[in-house]
Amino acid sequence: MPLKSYGVLVSRAVGTRREGAADTPHYQIHLTDDHGTHYRAAVNVLSQEHPSELLYLVDDDLRHPVTGRLEGLPGGWNTLPPGPGGANLDFLRGNLFDPAGMRTLPPDAEGPDNDLADLLDHYVLRAVDDPNARLYVFGSRFGPEPGRKDKVFGFQPGNGVHDVHMNQGNSPRFRGDDGVWQDGGLLLHFPAQSRWVGIYLAFQSQAWHTDDVTGHALEAVDTTRPEPGAQPVRIVAALVNPQGPAPERESVTLINTSPDPVDLTGWRIVGGPGKGSAVPPGLLAAGACLVVPLTDDTPLGNRGGAITLLDANGLKADGVSYTAEQSAREGWSVVF
Repeated sequence: MPLKSYGVLVSRAVGTRREGAADTPHYQIHLTDDHGTHYRAAVNVLSQEHPSELLYLVDDDLRHPVTGRLEGLPGGWNTLPPGPGGANLDFLRGNLFDPAGMRTLPPDAEGPDNDLADLLDHYVLRAVDDPNARLYVFGSRFGPEPGRKDKVFGFQPGNGVHDVHMNQGNSPRFRGDDGVWQDGGLLLHFPAQSRWVGIYLAFQSQAWHTDDVTGHALEAVDTTRPEPGAQPVRIVAALVNPQGPAPERESVTLINTSPDPVDLTGWRIVGGPGKGSAVPPGLLAAGACLVVPLTDDTPLGNRGGAITLLDANGLKADGVSYTAEQSAREGWSVVF
């Protein structure tokens, strides 16, 4: 069963509190929306399961079509319906970042710039100091709790967001929270710099290949997070907006980065709600590139989107995303 109330809080950060190992522990953020309603974002910095340190990744120059979908949302809590095409986050299907780039940090440690709370401070406190900055907190809603004060910041009624982390591929203990297109995260917008920052968190116990309907970890396959440089075949470019009238001849360019040939028989490229386009079968030589023409079942929209490469077992081999700005120049390939 997916999260009961998934969505995004559009708000301004006004304060923070760090909790040590003796507490929950969470990194707590005090927020207010444009109507003066108070919220608390409880961000996990330690797992209840071994290994306890969280995985994190920060994209401090986020360029992804989700930012365009967020800019029109009103301040306060916004419930997001399930499925692709909206402002939802999905770490596996939305191609927000490369999971191989995630690292671990302790939740709280002596000294500066050496723990997850320090990292969150670096970005969130900048937003606290900037009255025009906005936080987009993805997760599950709790409250409002009439007659009860918030246990951290004392405002009333208690109200906020938790599950601000990956919410699929969970261990059996938390399997009931699994779902697709319902991952949590922190996106920060600094309008003066025209800059977005994405902060993504996951537990080391979570799986990185999940069922497209339930979000449960797939069985009988290796679901561990990919290692840096381990994916031999990568997407390096896409011709999203070809010259000429529709129907256009869109294409995706692949490269084999490994020292050995890779058999691409049965592989597919998916770029939208369609079935995808088959990759020409056969061996792709070491270091070689392949331009894959796309069919009508793989529409690449000019307003931004995601492109995913699936292997013969239907597992994600690579994924990229592009924005409307990147695809605006007719006839130019987007390079990843």
